[in-house]
Amino acid sequence: MKVLTIYAHHDPHSFCHGVLDRFTAGLQEAGHTSEVIDLYTIKFDPVFRDRDVASYTSPDIPADILEQMDLRSRVLDSCRWPGQRWLAQRALRGKSPAEIAALIRSRMPKDVLAQQAKVAAADALAFIAPIHYCNFPSILKGWIDRVWTLDFAFGLTSEGWHGDVNGRIPLLEHRRVLIMTSTIFDKDSYDTGVRDAIGKVLDEWGFRFPGIQDVEHVYFYAATAATPEKVQQYLRQAYDLGLSFDRPQPPPESHAAAAPSVTP
Repeated sequence: MKVLTIYAHHDPHSFCHGVLDRFTAGLQEAGHTSEVIDLYTIKFDPVFRDRDVASYTSPDIPADILEQMDLRSRVLDSCRWPGQRWLAQRALRGKSPAEIAALIRSRMPKDVLAQQAKVAAADALAFIAPIHYCNFPSILKGWIDRVWTLDFAFGLTSEGWHGDVNGRIPLLEHRRVLIMTSTIFDKDSYDTGVRDAIGKVLDEWGFRFPGIQDVEHVYFYAATAATPEKVQQYLRQAYDLGLSFDRPQPPPESHAAAAPSVTP
């Protein structure tokens, strides 16, 4: 199986990096093909900018929504100097809203297209990161925002464009997703509803809703307070997760044990 791991931690000596090393070793031992995207190493830009509008524009958008978007004016208003505006006016002359949308779509950011190509080539995905304010770190959250785009991770029916959540079309077909996150606080703290909230946002909306049904989320609780013995225990767990990656997984509760480190 081709497994793509998206890793988000700034410190190469962190517990998360140890998890990455051991998980990758387990994958390789099991015979899987493993590729890692280290978001900090590649200096991925997580900030959604004007360039990213192209990733959420499509000629298939309903005509009334395209009319409201007024893409022609938006393109012209984005021009920074008179010559650029003149070229834009010339390029847009005589084009319908759908044709303008198609032109904008063709200008998707190259870094996003490169990431999407890696995702599309994988059979399964893994994510390794600490929990920041009940979510992924900003660099990984921004990766999702910029890479999980319209007509790649999801599509929308006319009803979806007009506000009906049931109009979202799942487009991701990966066999499974494994999320491994370290935390500052212990399992008891997450039992109060924090884990349920994270699961709704990350597991459900982030991965099952775009089409990946097999989603496992392993929490490494109280990572900063873990003893050296606990660290080794959890690193063995990370290795085993790689080794058994394509085997039937036990219920999520069995993975509720903690996982530690010096830097969560």
